[in-house]
Amino acid sequence: MYAVVKTGGKQYKVAVGEKIKVEQIAADVGQEVVIDQVLAVGNGADLTVGAPLVSGASVKATVVAHGRHDKVRIFKMRRRKHYQKHGGHRQNFTELSITGITA
Repeated sequence: MYAVVKTGGKQYKVAVGEKIKVEQIAADVGQEVVIDQVLAVGNGADLTVGAPLVSGASVKATVVAHGRHDKVRIFKMRRRKHYQKHGGHRQNFTELSITGITA
């Protein structure tokens, strides 16, 4: 069984036992989180698609860790104009372990 969930403005296809990295969630490590924005639920050949959400469906996950992604380097330059600009960004994330899917 798998589900397509929406969290942090992105969509993820998840199954029980998987680990995913999502946008940072305000929860402690070890705490259970319920994601109720489920867009689709599939089980083998069966697929239930919501309009836009599947009613009564939810995904339970446990917070494994918090962290930061690798740095994204930003370099802007205009040739022959004596313009160079350096920057960087590290996005925070929360790692979730999917424990259950209810349809």
